[in-house]
Amino acid sequence: MSSAVTLPPLGHEVRRTAVLAAPLVAGHVATGLIGFVDSVIAGHHGTATLAAVAVGTAIFWLPLMVPMGTLMAVPPAVSQLDGQGRHAEVGPLFRQALWLAAGLGIALFGLLTLLAAALGPFGIAADIVPGATAFLHGIRWGVPALTLYFCMRYLSDGLHWTLPTMMFGFGGLVVLVPMGYALAFGWGPFPEGGAGGLGLASAIMMWMQSAAFAVYLAFSKRFARYALFTRFDPPRWPEIRSLLRTGLPIGVTVTMEGSLFVVTALLIGRLGEIEAAAHQIAINVAALCFMVPFGLAEATTVRVGNAIGRGLGSAGVRRAGFAGLVLVLGTQTLSGIALLLGHEHVVRIYTDDAAVAALAGALLLYAAAFQFPDGIQALSAGALRGLKDTRVPMFLAAAAYWGVGMSLGVTLGLGLGWGPKGMWVGLIAGLTVAAVLLGGRFLRSSHRVPAVYTVQPSR
Repeated sequence: MSSAVTLPPLGHEVRRTAVLAAPLVAGHVATGLIGFVDSVIAGHHGTATLAAVAVGTAIFWLPLMVPMGTLMAVPPAVSQLDGQGRHAEVGPLFRQALWLAAGLGIALFGLLTLLAAALGPFGIAADIVPGATAFLHGIRWGVPALTLYFCMRYLSDGLHWTLPTMMFGFGGLVVLVPMGYALAFGWGPFPEGGAGGLGLASAIMMWMQSAAFAVYLAFSKRFARYALFTRFDPPRWPEIRSLLRTGLPIGVTVTMEGSLFVVTALLIGRLGEIEAAAHQIAINVAALCFMVPFGLAEATTVRVGNAIGRGLGSAGVRRAGFAGLVLVLGTQTLSGIALLLGHEHVVRIYTDDAAVAALAGALLLYAAAFQFPDGIQALSAGALRGLKDTRVPMFLAAAAYWGVGMSLGVTLGLGLGWGPKGMWVGLIAGLTVAAVLLGGRFLRSSHRVPAVYTVQPSR
């Protein structure tokens, strides 16, 4: 029997989303700090090393976004099952997701091996290529572990338990700081490895994170009722295909956005060491700021999916989405102000090179300008994932990020000679259009959810 009930106030949903998101945000910040650690160590090792890590990181993250986004099908799937009380189905779904993650990780390892050999033909400055190649050769060994880690993390997030994301995120950071320094600069039995040493340190950290998360899921009482590792399931194509049907458009959408930044880094890498190093500093800071709305978006995915699973209808779905929007507007206001007032101080952490610092400081002002559109488009995409509305947003993202953002950035930055600043104007334009398109899509899609809902206990 269906009946209408009064939904709790928006403030209640904001608090629930904030509590769910806080560990996610902290975990994402920890992940962002990994790039920060790599960049700071590389910057103090030398400008050439920082430029090599900038290009190597861009090459690494560009293809990684496809499996990372594809596995984002896991949170809404398990969240809806959990909301419907179908706990026995979570374990089998998770085991199929592990097969998918393993396959994606192995494929990505092979792709990175090939891409490492293509830096020269792509046009990357010759003095950057050796270090970037060494970085890729080191970090590629951690990719299979990273995709498995994403799968386990998304399962935990989708079941409303986000503390492990924070715990293992900061745990990886604790490992990377001393190991990255030792392998980059050389210490004791370790020779000086520069960018290659940083890549290898990151790979070792990824395997340690993945192994620790697997042990946690296997022995935690919180996950016992889901029977995650109680039996071996061979890969089953129908279940994997269902995950791919939802996840691949998410992967493409995430790639559309991320590749806008990655390709920008690669194009700037053709301009020289100073430009590449300055862009790496600015984009690393911007990425750290993005971890907050990204965590809020993932929490919103879970809350929207859970609202659907509990039968709360269109009003409940929109309430979950608007709660995330309230939080994002607040956090983006703070990050924009921080970048405007503190950009010069932030740059000094990364480098002592005056030319690099001056350009990086200027680029951070552009980063301040896109805080609002970046947060809104991320939140809207997360809410749409909770609805499992992924195909149309994929095309909207392509139009915004590439049809507008990249074309304008290339025209201004390379065609008209504006350099890195022109490329960043393109980033702002692409994110703004994406915020409008994806936000509008969520409003339309949420209205299509049936308005009549079944009374369920509040969660």
